[in-house]
Amino acid sequence: MEKTKARVTSILVYPVKSCRGISVPQAPLTPTGFRWDRQWLIVNSKGRAYTQRVEPKLALVTVKLPDAAFSEGWLPTANSFMVLKAPGMNELKISLSTPHEVTDGVSVWEWSGSAWDEGHEAANWFSNYLGKPSRLVRFNAASETRPVDPQYANGHKVMFADGYPFLLLSQGSLDALNNLLKEPVPVNRFRPNILVDGCEPFSEDLWTEIKINKLAFQGVKLCSRCKVPTIDQETAVAKPEINETLSKFRSDKVLRPTGKVQGKVFMGQNMVLKDFLKDGKGKVIKVGDPVNVVKMVSSAAEAPA
Repeated sequence: MEKTKARVTSILVYPVKSCRGISVPQAPLTPTGFRWDRQWLIVNSKGRAYTQRVEPKLALVTVKLPDAAFSEGWLPTANSFMVLKAPGMNELKISLSTPHEVTDGVSVWEWSGSAWDEGHEAANWFSNYLGKPSRLVRFNAASETRPVDPQYANGHKVMFADGYPFLLLSQGSLDALNNLLKEPVPVNRFRPNILVDGCEPFSEDLWTEIKINKLAFQGVKLCSRCKVPTIDQETAVAKPEINETLSKFRSDKVLRPTGKVQGKVFMGQNMVLKDFLKDGKGKVIKVGDPVNVVKMVSSAAEAPA
């Protein structure tokens, strides 16, 4: 069954949850997703996660990491920093070395645990930018694990991503949506990790197993979309048209007519890396890598969602 369907055209990593992503030519894989992906999180005074759903201004925070950070096996030095910028703010430099302070009671959706605290300067920066008490925390992989929904991908885990280690989207799907919109939107509305091109629109719905650079990814769940795709990532202003359009042809009612209607709309496929349950050795995928479809279902109604 294995055949080349498409190629990887973009790889996107989002170091700080809900802030801007970084487009990179290659990225090392880890059991929780691409290295650095959603490793940091902004929380309120009670330790609860801020996301663009509540704080759309986070869309305007840009993130830069050293280029070398995306090479296989790279280790930070004392002079390695993540640099954050936002309108009206001085730049903030966060050391990539592990912080010393631990903070308890950090929560993302249903998960809570402890995390590294990035200190007062970062807390003041985000508190000033958002106009409310905030802290920047980093996932503490040494002491914490955050499992994904075992119903879909038992044994897999993430850091601060919403649900799963990887989100894959095809250019064809984006183009099909844009053909129906009055104002076309860029891919950053959907915050995928892997963008592929060269396949039919929405064919990623059907992919239950693919190979990229000989690495097997499993499609575990169609991605149901929240409010974030409606937020313009250049202005942080929400425009509902995008989800209204999606609901006409990408809702559970349309795609899964015999299932229970929950009012969800779908765009993209959540994925896990199959081999990481066996061994966690370093692996990299690159822009340009072919995508081979190994297993697929025949319709979106058969795909887990």
